[in-house]
Amino acid sequence: MGLREFVFKRLIDGAILFFMTVTLNFFLFRVMPGDPTAFLIENPKFTAETRKALLKLFGLDKPLWEQYLIYIKNSFTFNFGISFQYLAPVRDLIFSVRLLNTLALMIPATLLATILGVIVGTVAAWRRGSKFDSTSTFVSLVFYSTPVYWIGLLVMLVFAYYLGILPFRGSITPGIKYENVFQFAADYLWHLTGPLLTLTLVNFGGYLLIMRSNLLDVFSQDYIVAARAKGLSERTILFSYGMRNAILPIVTLTGLNMAFSISGAVLTETVFSWYGMGRLIYEAVNQRDYPLLEGIFFLLALMVIIANIITDIIYAYLDPRIKY
Repeated sequence: MGLREFVFKRLIDGAILFFMTVTLNFFLFRVMPGDPTAFLIENPKFTAETRKALLKLFGLDKPLWEQYLIYIKNSFTFNFGISFQYLAPVRDLIFSVRLLNTLALMIPATLLATILGVIVGTVAAWRRGSKFDSTSTFVSLVFYSTPVYWIGLLVMLVFAYYLGILPFRGSITPGIKYENVFQFAADYLWHLTGPLLTLTLVNFGGYLLIMRSNLLDVFSQDYIVAARAKGLSERTILFSYGMRNAILPIVTLTGLNMAFSISGAVLTETVFSWYGMGRLIYEAVNQRDYPLLEGIFFLLALMVIIANIITDIIYAYLDPRIKY
């Protein structure tokens, strides 16, 4: 099977998986307990007719199969109706400043964690048994096993409370008037530093452990012994033979994390009051905002499936042993 046929097959598989995911996405929220109108009407004076009118307004009075067909049809245009909570189009809520804030946080955090994890993990594996190896492994295990919200609180306690060099909350300073775009960028990056540092530290540990473990496994392979027997330099063995094979799982992990980045970091964004998609998901779950959750999970599923397809193609390029 050639590369073209492989890509076509992966596209077909992705389309089938996407349809199954979208179907699950629809029925998942319909089986959740509770009535979304209960959050819209807290006044006991509202009558049953008022609640029925709201159900009709949101299309929840139709049979389930009819709601499903409408949902499939509207999915192709990203039309997920009106949010129960915000009474605004779901599409406008998703593709707003919240998504930009989340991408500005998640993409740099993923890239920084990947780069640091690969570099430190490579050095730790190359110097196995040294103090650097044991120290870096211990530190990575601490960050990897510590809850993200606890690290976020520590970052806030140290850098915001004691040192006073970072803000406590928000994505920009409230009430401030910026004279130019550079002042806005500086204030935005100042607020971004706390959550960015938190996510980088948490994800860094996982990348380091995976890279170190994979590289140690590669070093035990016969072709590494053969490369040394040929008289190749250690630098060539490390970068051309070792890292190229050990980095393959990192490619998959990074690709999936990039896809999941649109969903934000719920706990981190909540701790730092970061105005992103993570907080939006948290609020939508609390309010049983079905249209908003469906829209977010639809976009997330689409991005993850696309990332999987792209990762498979990159895998085939990096590893010649993979057969189409």
